[in-house]
Amino acid sequence: MQVVGDIFNNRVLLVALVACLLAQAIKLVVELVKNRKLNISVLFTTGGMPSAHSALVTALAAGVGQTIGWSSPDFALAVVFAIIVMYDAAGVRQAAGKQARILNQMIDELFDEQPEFHQDRLKELLGHTPFQVIAGSVLGVAVSWLAKVAYVAIQ
Repeated sequence: MQVVGDIFNNRVLLVALVACLLAQAIKLVVELVKNRKLNISVLFTTGGMPSAHSALVTALAAGVGQTIGWSSPDFALAVVFAIIVMYDAAGVRQAAGKQARILNQMIDELFDEQPEFHQDRLKELLGHTPFQVIAGSVLGVAVSWLAKVAYVAIQ
């Protein structure tokens, strides 16, 4: 049971998860302001503003740097991991979302008059714009920095 306790005492992990959850909560607020309606489903979807993936991995990398050291191999590993995740979010997954949008449009146009053809629509909001990734990254670093300031203040 000590392992479970150690996991829950891992400040770097907890801060990264808080950054991710905060990004998802911000998506709810953005959706509310943008569409003037409360859409709880945005809490459980990918894509949107800001990138929760970027917030998670940058908070993780910043936390590792703050805790272990900016020149540590662990920080280098976390940064490389963060770059791969953010590149994927803004590149590969964004492109897949654009392809899904085009395929959905083609299916709508080709099979509009054939009600027997029924397929679930492809998910279009998969990735992020570069701005959404940057906003998530800034959020992740800010959450990690604020957590470090708060931790030092209570020590």
